[in-house]
Amino acid sequence: MSNNYYGEEDQGSRLSRKVAENPFFPIGIAGCLIACGIGAYRYKHRGAMSTSVFLMQLRVAAQGTVVATLTGGLIYMMAKEHLFNKKKD
Repeated sequence: MSNNYYGEEDQGSRLSRKVAENPFFPIGIAGCLIACGIGAYRYKHRGAMSTSVFLMQLRVAAQGTVVATLTGGLIYMMAKEHLFNKKKD
């Protein structure tokens, strides 16, 4: 007996349900991967900067990308629900 509200679901259907519930999460993950890819490319040309400082700055950039995307998504969803969805009473 499963206590899961959604019953038995495989990984693919669970992922598609999560994306439908919060479409900005995969966008944030993609932004993080892009930031990491750019960081890996720029690592070669970092100059005299130490590796630990470079990786710390890369971590901040990747996290900032995800937080900014999720915050933008939250603001969009709130505006869509409260400002753009004026119901006549």
